Amino acid sequence: MFSGHVDPNSIGSSSVPELSKDIQAVIANSDSLVGVDDVQRSLNRSRASVYRYTNTDPRNLNPTFNPRKLNPEYRSDQKDPLLFHPNEVARFAKDILRIKEVTVEVLNSPSTATQQVLVSILEELRFIRSHIEDLKNSPADLSTHRDLQDRPAA
Repeated sequence: MFSGHVDPNSIGSSSVPELSKDIQAVIANSDSLVGVDDVQRSLNRSRASVYRYTNTDPRNLNPTFNPRKLNPEYRSDQKDPLLFHPNEVARFAKDILRIKEVTVEVLNSPSTATQQVLVSILEELRFIRSHIEDLKNSPADLSTHRDLQDRPAA
């Protein structure tokens, strides 16, 4: 079942806890969307009733938010599957279906190509930062280097 809040800190690679909260939020938003089958199982409703609850319109691919309906995520094509954010499913379950106790289960997904790129960028930034800090911590080396540059050529 779903609850009203997804914790971005519980999502992503556990080997890199230093990822910023913004990056973790992006990873959470992209990895935790659920399909119609998952919504059906979590709400204990038939597939037809899930489609009946869903805010869709054959003339409008992405209709505006409707608080009385289950609002899917943005789609770029009519053939794209309906995907829902767990918070939206939880909101719908609590506010519309009046389900009292709603909890979210978000499982750690396997490492994606995007996540691997972000980790390598983070490692590169750490290396650059440590290199800059090493330069700042050794001002004697910099002063002798500047003295050589300020001298006129012979």
